[in-house]
Order: sequence, then C-alpha cells, then structure tokens
Amino acid sequence: MSASDPNQPIRPWAERAGCCPERKPHLRVHDLSVSYHGTPAIRNVTMDLSRGCITAIIGPSGCGKSTFLNCLNRMTDLVPGCRVKGSVRLDGTDIGADGTNLIALRRRVGMIFQKPNPFPLSIRENLTFPLKHHGVRNRHDREAQAEAVLRQVGLWGEVKDRLDQPALRLSGGQQQRLCLARALVLNPEVILLDEPCSALDPIASGMVEDLIASLRTSYTVVIVTHNLPQARRLADDVAMFWLVDGAGTLIEYGTAGKLFETPEKEITADYLRGARG
Repeated sequence: MSASDPNQPIRPWAERAGCCPERKPHLRVHDLSVSYHGTPAIRNVTMDLSRGCITAIIGPSGCGKSTFLNCLNRMTDLVPGCRVKGSVRLDGTDIGADGTNLIALRRRVGMIFQKPNPFPLSIRENLTFPLKHHGVRNRHDREAQAEAVLRQVGLWGEVKDRLDQPALRLSGGQQQRLCLARALVLNPEVILLDEPCSALDPIASGMVEDLIASLRTSYTVVIVTHNLPQARRLADDVAMFWLVDGAGTLIEYGTAGKLFETPEKEITADYLRGARG
C-alpha cells in the first residue's frame, strides 16, 4: 500500500516520536527576515530544526514557505534583489557568514525542487558528474556510489540496463527519484524538498513519499507541502506559516501530533479544518 493511499492508517504520533526523541537542533534559525527589492517575504522567523526528523512547512500559497526553505542552503543568493537578515546555523556555524563555501554548504544541504530537474545527460552521468565535480576521481568508486543510491531510491532494477540512456526519457516519478538520488550521492546531512510530489501522479507520489519516510533518522528532512494529509503521514514536526502584515510569519511550531490534534492558535485550527486559506 502506497503512502498516498487515503485508506492507509496514519502511524501513531507516540510511536513516530521515538524516531527523534532528543530533538537535538541541527539547523537553528534566528530572527530570519527576507525581502525582494525591498518588499518583505518573511519576517522574524525563529525555530530549531531537529536532527534526524522530518519537519513539514505548511500554510497557504504566498506565505513564504519556499523562501524560508531557500534560505537553508542560501539558494536566495541566486535571486536578484534578495536581502536576508538574521541567521541560519548548521551545527553551530553561521551559513550566512562571509567566506562560506557555498559548494560545500550545498553538498551538506541538498535540495529537491517541485518539478523534477535531471541534468540533460545520461542516467549514469546524472550521478557520476556531481561526484567527479566534488573530487571523486576513481571511476569505479563513482560507479559504485551511483549504484548504491539508485538502489536506495528504488530505481536500480528499473534502470540498470539503460544507464547510458538520457535521463529525460524517464517518467516524472522516476526523474524525481533520480533527482533525490543525485542529492543523496553527495552524502548530505540535510535534505530540503519543495513540494516534491505536486507534479506527480498518485502512484509516483506514493513512491516518493515512501522514499522520503525512509530518510527519517539518517537525514534531517525539511519538506514544504500544501498537502495536509501528506504532512500528517510524513512529519515529526510541523511549522505553520501565514501572511501577516504583508510578510510570511511563523504562526505555530511543534510536534506533528500536538499541532494537528491540539493546535494552540485559532488560525492554525481554522486552516487545518479548511475554514481558512
């Protein structure tokens, strides 16, 4: 049964909470504000993201969820007119500091986008090229690592006989799993996912959800999603964003069980039951 099956029972919160019982911060965000050409996008966000947990960022469109995600590995640097204030610390190191090695940062903090974006290369080269770029010189090592991550994302059996064919010939779901494999092959610590299932059909979406769930404890995962059932199925922790005075604001943050079952804020309760947003 796939993770997207609406009849699948949701794993009990108490059982899931054992996956990251100590809630040790991996990423610490303090007073984070972002603007584009002077227009605020998010304002004064402070939160800790726990190591080995899956954190879902939820809220209506336009409330700064993707902007927040892009701050976690400085993808915001690529946006003209973007200004970031506040701090994001990865294991205590401020990633916004002058002199930060962005290539090394983005190896530690990988990103999966809403629409699958494989390189216009072969399936094999989508994995071996980034390894070579990051200094893995031995061809056999690159091949072995590529096979390992293809097995990890459940693609090896589907593509092992056509590794030299263009990756763009794969289905949408296969392409998204390949993109996740491309991130995993660099041995990251954190995986960021921006609506990773929204462009996929239900079957492919279920496969990707199952894969994301399998990353729990081995990686720190942060996923932006509009799909509340998906957040319920996957998340250990949930952050609720809302547009306040023209900027995205963190309204409520806590364990998934607490936020979904007994939210503190009325606006969160209204959103979760479909009365707002």
